[in-house]
Amino acid sequence: MTASKNITLGLRTFASDIAQGFFEITHNGFALVGLAVIFAIIALTARPELRQVGEIRLFSWLQTRQIAVSGSATEIDAVDRATASNPQDLPKQQAAIAYWLSKKYRIAPEPLSALVTEAYEIGSHTKLDPTLILAVMAVESGFNPFAQSAVGAQGLMQVMTQVHSDKYENFGGKLAAFDPLTNLRVGVKVLQECISRAGSLEGGLRFYVGAAHVEDDGGYAGKVMAEHARLQLVARGRPVPATIGQPSTPPTAPGRLDQSPDKVALLSHF
Repeated sequence: MTASKNITLGLRTFASDIAQGFFEITHNGFALVGLAVIFAIIALTARPELRQVGEIRLFSWLQTRQIAVSGSATEIDAVDRATASNPQDLPKQQAAIAYWLSKKYRIAPEPLSALVTEAYEIGSHTKLDPTLILAVMAVESGFNPFAQSAVGAQGLMQVMTQVHSDKYENFGGKLAAFDPLTNLRVGVKVLQECISRAGSLEGGLRFYVGAAHVEDDGGYAGKVMAEHARLQLVARGRPVPATIGQPSTPPTAPGRLDQSPDKVALLSHF
């Protein structure tokens, strides 16, 4: 009996020692993992470049896995590159303009909302009425960011990209003419210079379209001023009919009313 008790006690002691050893090994293992994580966090905090490399590798791995699973890549930053915003997030005045332009020119209200917001922001810096900026866009391109005239005027504001290539240098080059917001900013700069040079709004519009030294501007200034007046009424909450599907088609682009070289060069020295 005594021998049996001794054996049982020995087995219990052996099992207890094994359990204690396992606990210590596991505990130490978790402790080592915890220390490794802590040191990794410290290293990433002290070395931002390591964190950036890690993020790039992780994103690359996740993208590879996404392609393997679905057959196509998911670009999580695509929405950030889109020129669009929710019109419901705009101030009441700007939202009214975005919806009105959307109806008239058959353009989705989301990209128009982004353009309206930008026009108001640029207008506050340049002291130009944002509804005037939007009116020029409407008459020039009908809000088509990829529009191009026969003489090379491009984008929303139909700027002569070759003539004003220097204005695109800060945006990465001439291809930025097809980025809606960049084209808008460059076009407003050209318009501002034209108005300053002419000394009046209507005179500036004639310069903008390249008709400063001719009697007939093809009705360009009148079209812009008429659309400007309509947009001002919309901004005030007045009911203004929008003729659906009848955008104003520009006859020309800045510096190109007469397609001869001397007319195209009218704005080349800005």
